[in-house]
Order: sequence, then C-alpha cells, then structure tokens
Amino acid sequence: MNIGKYCTRNVITTDLDSSVIEAAKLMRKYHVGSLVVVSRDADGLRPIGILTDRDIVIEVLAEEVTMESVTVEDIMTRSPIVAREDDDIFMTMETMRVKGVRRLPVTDSLGILVGILTTDDLLGVIYEEMGNIVSLFSREQLQEYRKHTG
Repeated sequence: MNIGKYCTRNVITTDLDSSVIEAAKLMRKYHVGSLVVVSRDADGLRPIGILTDRDIVIEVLAEEVTMESVTVEDIMTRSPIVAREDDDIFMTMETMRVKGVRRLPVTDSLGILVGILTTDDLLGVIYEEMGNIVSLFSREQLQEYRKHTG
C-alpha cells in the first residue's frame, strides 16, 4: 500500500512572505492545523516548509510577539520531512513515529507537492485494516457455525 492512495490531495499552502495573520486566517477558513509552505517554479509547487497552529502559539503568542511583524518564514519548520506518493504506508508511519511528526507533505517523483499525509489519514487506514480483519474473523466463525449446525 502506498501513501498516494491515502494522503489528502487538497493541500492548503502558503508562501514564505505571507504574514502569520494571513496564515492563521487560512487555517481558520479551511479548518486545518497546518499549511505547507511552498516555492513556485515552472513544474509546480515544491514544499520548503510547514507551519502549524502550534508554531503560531509557541513562537508568537507565548512570546508575546506582535503578530503584524511576523512572517511565515520567521517561524515555519524548514525542510520538512517529505514522503513520495509511492512510498509504503507502513514505512511512512514508522518514519513519522520516529521523527515525531504528525503531518508529511507528499510529493511526486519530481518533488512537486501532490498531497499531505496526516495522522488522521493514518487512522483511517488503520480503521479500514481493522475492519478487514474483523470481517475475516466473522466469516470464519460463520463457516465454523454452519459446519457444526448442518
């Protein structure tokens, strides 16, 4: 199973020079907890950073910095861990666990942004797989029951 099947394809992005206020408004508008910071070139959008709602709270609000003076570039995580859309889902889960990240930008083979993989996406995969296992056990139990009851 590869992550291209499970990642969210509609990624909300921002630029380096966007203000933190603009970024927060985007997060609110789209009900997301992070924005992928991108650079634009002829091929498309390339992920160069990630900004989370936590970054805004820890780096701006908790430090009592005037928000109007802060840009996305000032507080984003640079060079985020990125996954390729054909990467294995379980290997990617392990990478996220080891690195302690909850969101990964997903790119194609050229490094162009195609999605984002979040812990919510992974929970969906786990839920689906658990459903398959439960279904398998249920079928086995039904077969055994039928075998013994004639």
